[in-house]
Amino acid sequence: MNTRYPAPALLDLPDDIKAKVLEVQEKAGFVPNVFLALARRPAEWRAFFAYHDALMLREESGLSKGEREMIVTTTSAANHCLYCVVAHGAILRIYEKKPLVADQVAVNYRKADISPRQRAMLDFAMKICLQSDALEDADFEALYPHGFNDEDAWDIAAITAFFGLSNRMASFSGMQPNHEFYLMGRVPKQK
Repeated sequence: MNTRYPAPALLDLPDDIKAKVLEVQEKAGFVPNVFLALARRPAEWRAFFAYHDALMLREESGLSKGEREMIVTTTSAANHCLYCVVAHGAILRIYEKKPLVADQVAVNYRKADISPRQRAMLDFAMKICLQSDALEDADFEALYPHGFNDEDAWDIAAITAFFGLSNRMASFSGMQPNHEFYLMGRVPKQK
């Protein structure tokens, strides 16, 4: 995974974290490296995943799960975060059922095979990612014709900001994507 900050062994984790990691392993078939890498500081792990889940699993959001992953993949690419581009790109491919979409939005979302709604969403996310200090009313107004409201804008901003933190921690710590992520959503899943 990385050498600067070795991950703790699964058996050494606090019971609540160990239970969550095992639950993820059962569902995914492997343990994503982020779960162990951040577990070296249990209080931060709990806070990180509580906020992650509040954003990414929020049922009353106007954003689909695929759109949320699209934001993560696109802004993580702008932040040059290998771990998040690969891991969330895999999830994006699965949710959208499009094997090419993650690569397209990571390289140039403006030329990607996405809807005008998704392009407007990513324009807003990228403004927050790269120039949040320059945000204007016009940036919000550009979302409205695509069915977004101010709560959706909050979701876009919060996801972008949260993964800005995640991107920096992954890059700083040398976190590497699990090999399993590279093929997820590209080839049919073996049964």
